[in-house]
Amino acid sequence: MLEHLFGSKTRTKLLTLFLHNPEKSYFVRELTRMIDTQINAVRRELDNLEKIGMVRETIAPAEDGTKPGVRRKYYGMNPTFPLLQEIRTLMMKSHLLMERRLDQELAALGDVKYAALMGTFIGVVGSPVDLFLVGNVRTDKATKFIKNLETELGFEVNFTCLDPGDFSYRKDVGDRFLLSILEAPKNIVINTLDSAS
Repeated sequence: MLEHLFGSKTRTKLLTLFLHNPEKSYFVRELTRMIDTQINAVRRELDNLEKIGMVRETIAPAEDGTKPGVRRKYYGMNPTFPLLQEIRTLMMKSHLLMERRLDQELAALGDVKYAALMGTFIGVVGSPVDLFLVGNVRTDKATKFIKNLETELGFEVNFTCLDPGDFSYRKDVGDRFLLSILEAPKNIVINTLDSAS
């Protein structure tokens, strides 16, 4: 949907990545790997975003262990861009609309009893995971689903999946990681677990 509004899938992926990581800067080849797009398309869209002031370029020493003294161009979100908050809101609403499709795709992974979108999906920094699942899920299907989701969204999705027995056991023993997930802000898209909160 957003690529139709913004006119480019590459631009949408770049914006999503920058908006979810506003404090980070990336060099061009790093961006091409992260959003799985051709380098010329990335350069063209960075140029477009820089011209309107949404993204800014900085030149700094390379941080990847190359020769000392090597300087590289890095690109990151311009925090003073006047429409930044509006674009962030638009992206979040787009991701929320996508949830209508996500619940069907999650259910197709197996016997999913509980699914919650957290972290980057709802704009919360520092969440333990972005996607939490409870159910008997096929690992191969889940891995493929997450990889496709990351490619579509343009950012890494940190997820955890527990089978119902493991979920119950961890909850009973007060597992800290599970409790941090249950206490974190979330948008629950599937819930057939009576004990889930």
